[in-house]
Amino acid sequence: MILAVTMNPSVDISYHLHEFKLDGVNRVENVRKTAGGKGLNVARVITQMEEDVLATGVLGGTLGDYIVQELKKSDIPSDFLKIEKESRNCIAILHEGMQTEILESGPTLTKEEGADFLGKFNDLLSKVTFVTISGSLPKGLEADFYKKMLTMSQKKGVPVLLDTSGESLRKALLHKEKPLAIKPNTEELSQLLGFEVDGRIGSLKHALDQELFKGIDWIVVSMGKHGAFVRHDGDDYRITIPKIDVVNPVGSGDATVAGLAVALKLNLPVEEVLKTAMTTGMLNTMEAGTGSINMTKFDQYYDLVMVERID
Repeated sequence: MILAVTMNPSVDISYHLHEFKLDGVNRVENVRKTAGGKGLNVARVITQMEEDVLATGVLGGTLGDYIVQELKKSDIPSDFLKIEKESRNCIAILHEGMQTEILESGPTLTKEEGADFLGKFNDLLSKVTFVTISGSLPKGLEADFYKKMLTMSQKKGVPVLLDTSGESLRKALLHKEKPLAIKPNTEELSQLLGFEVDGRIGSLKHALDQELFKGIDWIVVSMGKHGAFVRHDGDDYRITIPKIDVVNPVGSGDATVAGLAVALKLNLPVEEVLKTAMTTGMLNTMEAGTGSINMTKFDQYYDLVMVERID
């Protein structure tokens, strides 16, 4: 079973507009509300891939109750730390081929609540064989919180796929216990390293040669419609994907994480791991729902993903 961690879940609200009017009235007919947060998108896609998953993290208030009920409707089991403070809303406005996001920061956790979750996480590790950790930390928790979770996972022999950014990612990568896999994009790499990283092979290789990334088995640099650049076990790969009709890009990175986690848990060969991750990411962009894929299309698009090893 895969444990999907979301420390700062949300109710994700998508507004679809033909035109977004600043300083004016925008009336919305097409509204979608989803149990959201990056890790919950991951859990939803894993479930759609018919693999076992357990969602965890921290929830509170009426929005927290709504999230649990929505997960139940999708047959996703969960075991969250419940707090009294209210969870958050996150709004995505899709307009004119663009995406404008309005993200609430969510509740501020106390040190005691952080410690309570670490205790729950440690207990849950005995029930699972793989962990995904996705998204930002809630306010109140130190930047090394994910590092503490990595240490616990290492002691129990449970591999971790870490999908976060900024200082919490830096702290985790500076620690001797490394995640099995990470999935940054070029913008997050640039922020992390302090110099610009673009989509050129030379730039990507230079970035991943940095000491910070030593000891990580899988580094998947997602590049949207341009596919991905991957380093695994000293080898570099360029993955290209076909042109597709994008309906809703929200959650596509999380769908990629879900495919990657399932493939790694199943110990698939390298090319199959990469093609699976790219396919689930693509399938998400083709659906209106966030963190949603149509598995009947999987084989068709899987065959269109090209994996090239680069010397």
